[in-house]
Amino acid sequence: MPQMGVPRRPVPIREARLSLSLLLAINLFNYIDRYVLAALEPRIQQTLFPNRPSDDPHVLAMMGSLATAFIVSYMVTAPIFGWLADRMSRWLLVGISVMLWSLATGGSGLAPTFAILLLTRLFVGVGEGGYGPAAPTIIADLFPVARRGSALAWFYMAIPVGSALGYTLGGKVGSMFGWRIAFLVVTPPGLLLGLLCFLRKAPPRGASDGADAPPTGARWADYLRLLRTPSYLLDTAGMAAMVFAIGGISYWMPHYICQVRHAGDLGQVNLIFGIIMVLAGISATYLGGLAGDLLRPRFPGSYFLVSGIGILLSCPFILLMLAVPFPWAWGVIFAAEFCLFFNTGPSNTILANVTHPSIRATAFALNILIIHAIGDAPSPPILGDIAGRFGWNAAFGLITGITAIGGILWLIGARFLAADTAAAPHRINAN
Repeated sequence: MPQMGVPRRPVPIREARLSLSLLLAINLFNYIDRYVLAALEPRIQQTLFPNRPSDDPHVLAMMGSLATAFIVSYMVTAPIFGWLADRMSRWLLVGISVMLWSLATGGSGLAPTFAILLLTRLFVGVGEGGYGPAAPTIIADLFPVARRGSALAWFYMAIPVGSALGYTLGGKVGSMFGWRIAFLVVTPPGLLLGLLCFLRKAPPRGASDGADAPPTGARWADYLRLLRTPSYLLDTAGMAAMVFAIGGISYWMPHYICQVRHAGDLGQVNLIFGIIMVLAGISATYLGGLAGDLLRPRFPGSYFLVSGIGILLSCPFILLMLAVPFPWAWGVIFAAEFCLFFNTGPSNTILANVTHPSIRATAFALNILIIHAIGDAPSPPILGDIAGRFGWNAAFGLITGITAIGGILWLIGARFLAADTAAAPHRINAN
């Protein structure tokens, strides 16, 4: 049975910050690439289905499947790449993955038909499947447990910023030059960031946990052990509910505000929604990670508590958004976004803290598979179909109910976190 090795010196702070900065920049373009599609969805629909009404349930479900295609390939390939990330150079894997998804994003702008566009979104997901499990494990090895929540919060702060830039860039470039150009302009920066990864050296696995963890990778017994770890299981279930909500809201919000609430043209709506996502996302992600770290000495389950309370507070704001008239509804949307993003740093910190360093990438990969399979993979087409049949109030009502379930699961998880964190260094794969 592999044993923890000799204690390792912590990674120099300058090296840790440089690596975190590069990963943050990559994550920024990760979400720009994802949400350019959401911003451009009405324009793409008009181009590919010019003779069909915008509220046709079949067309809405097909447009929602563009998001699902990305998520499905992402979640299916993530376990494979997670297995590799526990055995090979993680920076090499990240660099190749970033370049692949960047080229696929550019291909989306060249797609002449819906089928080819669907195919390019599949390849975007494959590229991100290689990046998703590896990047947070590098950060976990760069920063100790006491500072890991704040470090991961900085990393995940790229989610709202990148998403907002995707909306803003997609809306602005799409209105000026057409939706195809919006996909093409984000390709060169992604390729450059991918090349920079080849110049970095990954920290030893377990460096910030006080010992060297040999890159043996996970075995079947380790997968079962993860699923028997209460904190891992409850955190994953809560995250699945959260990504169902965020995936559905972020994909359909421009469509809903512009074509249902008639609160402005598409470019204006994307700009305002993007600004709201930046302000709410940055502040909530940072404050959530900071709150989890600061409360940890007093409340051992702090990361679960912060996540659960935050997401439960989002529920009334999601419902209020349906009734409050614009422009006041923008303030309600800000509050809902803030509460949804408040859990981002803490929920991912839980994953890092309750898994052994030698199988941490596999643990993140399994999490990715589960949360997207039952979260934002089915969310856009399901919500699009429900909205087409029963109206948008029913669609957002479903989001609220699932979000509440996620918050309850996170609150339940608080009682297990301290014990599971303490046991993590001893959860080594065994025969």
